[in-house]
Amino acid sequence: MMIKTLRNSLVALLAALPLLAMAAPAAHEVVQKTTDTLLADLKANKDEYRKNPDAFYKSLNEILGPVVDVDGISRSVMTVRYSREATPEQMTRFQENFKRSLMQFYGNALLEYNNQDIRVIPASGKQDPQRTSVNMEIRDGKGTVYPLSYTMVAMDGTWKLRNVVINGINVGKLFRDQFAQSMQNNRNDLDKVIDSWADTVAKARQARGTQ
Repeated sequence: MMIKTLRNSLVALLAALPLLAMAAPAAHEVVQKTTDTLLADLKANKDEYRKNPDAFYKSLNEILGPVVDVDGISRSVMTVRYSREATPEQMTRFQENFKRSLMQFYGNALLEYNNQDIRVIPASGKQDPQRTSVNMEIRDGKGTVYPLSYTMVAMDGTWKLRNVVINGINVGKLFRDQFAQSMQNNRNDLDKVIDSWADTVAKARQARGTQ
């Protein structure tokens, strides 16, 4: 009887292995893997990136792009008030401009820190299966610690980035305020706001001292 029970248990365990292998990684695992890849790339190419920030932004897009919910973030920045009036072409154009500006904003923040070390803080307590925050710390060469937080949402069997808070700067809120102000400045001309988005973000970076 005992042998039969052990055999049945072993069969059940072996049958479950494929399911375990296919289980989606946790939000912290996605962030940790992405961070490790980012730091390795930054360490190997830091000098080049300081001379050629565009190359850094391109690399950031390749590393972070697959885990960023561009559609969700851009619609949040545009808000329902404007996104429901935008054409599919306008939304696509804004998403591309937004993604580029996000990489530039994030890239400028990272390039500021010499010999930086980014530590992903382990999860504590029960995690929401649909939305969670992954907290990190960036330590510069002088030992100063800057908090960094990713808001992650469950999508398509994995976790994707919905917002970033860098040293107290809520990037999503900052961009949302900038978008609303730009719409006001451009008399609600959505095309002008979309086409001038890079300049809008550049001014925001300068105002916040992130460039």
